[in-house]
Amino acid sequence: MSLKAVHILFVICVVLLAFFCGAWLVNDYRSSGQTGEMVAGIASFLAGAVMIWYGRIVLRKLKHISYL
Repeated sequence: MSLKAVHILFVICVVLLAFFCGAWLVNDYRSSGQTGEMVAGIASFLAGAVMIWYGRIVLRKLKHISYL
């Protein structure tokens, strides 16, 4: 498995985890009303967006390397 394939897999897993945690925290905020959960949920969504940005940069940088 190449560095490119590992990065793609890593970025996909981290983005899904960040968005899942963000949705979970925002949903918890709706039921409890604690501000910390909303802040953590927004931070998680932002972390997912940053990882998408990182993944695009890595793909651009490693475009000459094969996936295998």
